[in-house]
Amino acid sequence: MALMPQTDLKITQPNEKLKVLVVDDTVVYRKIVSDVLMELPDVEVVGTAYNGKAAMMRIKSLQPDLLTLDIEMPEMNGLEVLQQLQKEAPRVGAIMLSTLTQEGGAMTMRALELGAFDFIPKPQSGTMAENKLAVKEALAPMIKAFVRSRQIRERLGVIPKAPPVARSAQRTVSMTSPVSRSILGNSAIIAIGVSTGGPGALAKMLPQIPGNIGVPIVIVQHMPPLFTQSLANSLNAKCALEVHEAKQGEPLMPNVVYIAPGGKQMKIVAGADGKARVIKITDDPPVNNCKPSVDYLFHSVADHYVGRATAVIMTGMGSDGTIGLKQLKNNGATIIAQDEASCVVFGMPKEPIESGLADVVAPLDLMAAEIVKTVSFRDRSAVKPKADA
Repeated sequence: MALMPQTDLKITQPNEKLKVLVVDDTVVYRKIVSDVLMELPDVEVVGTAYNGKAAMMRIKSLQPDLLTLDIEMPEMNGLEVLQQLQKEAPRVGAIMLSTLTQEGGAMTMRALELGAFDFIPKPQSGTMAENKLAVKEALAPMIKAFVRSRQIRERLGVIPKAPPVARSAQRTVSMTSPVSRSILGNSAIIAIGVSTGGPGALAKMLPQIPGNIGVPIVIVQHMPPLFTQSLANSLNAKCALEVHEAKQGEPLMPNVVYIAPGGKQMKIVAGADGKARVIKITDDPPVNNCKPSVDYLFHSVADHYVGRATAVIMTGMGSDGTIGLKQLKNNGATIIAQDEASCVVFGMPKEPIESGLADVVAPLDLMAAEIVKTVSFRDRSAVKPKADA
């Protein structure tokens, strides 16, 4: 995931620390993670556990706010812990430590769907000091984002607070009845930017989009290499649309979802005939400390789909996507933003909503319906259904 720094944030109330339980079956990682956490202000390591079964026993006595949770453990793995947390301790959050393997990536996607806040990949090489630094650089901003998210959710309570409506035509979609709006359904592409909380949000939203929508969907999800392939596989199994990790030079096709590869940049360019649009995967530098970057993709969509694009900004840390949304808005795109109450982290949608860039602000469960309204479905009859895997 993209790790954007959060500044000026007191992560707990005065005299109160975030209590963290470190769960890992290896002594090395229990020490690395514990040492990193003990260096963070307002964080208290209340204990460690060597597997999920031991962790569940310690949760009852230690009452932690957060677990750092290894996925692959004996007796009770991280996925089984998450399932138990939902039943026995739903207020306890979890940040996963994941291995950079195909199996680890698939398990991580499942963990995020089960409610894990986010994940960090375990360093695969280097000295103890180098691995500790890598873990700290990933974990420190994630801890701050977790606390910010918890504070917002406690403030909102069970009744979601509607985001502010700024200027002109921005509308907030009711949780119970969508606002009727006059939006031209002429979009020829849907571009989505998302970060922390994204896999779970996409797993809920994308299956609600019909398989014959008739336009391509391009997505930047902040995520390291390998994990984007696991995300694509997971979503493909759930959706009527075809979902896969994007490849260099492939043409944009209707009813296909293209996930930007982790560790690369993705943009849209003109094909050889000057009419078709194709995917270009590059090794260009990070934008907003992100690779892939939402802004990087959004700029190219704005250039090639003037007046014919829908841009969607969803849950995530930082502000990646805001600059690209401004260009898209200037070029006639429709902007849809996820509301504060349904975001895991209300970072990326915040400025677009408050500045008036968003035409529609919707809760997660209504976003697919709002997206569909912006598309003409002109090519429905010519579209073939998704092939069976």
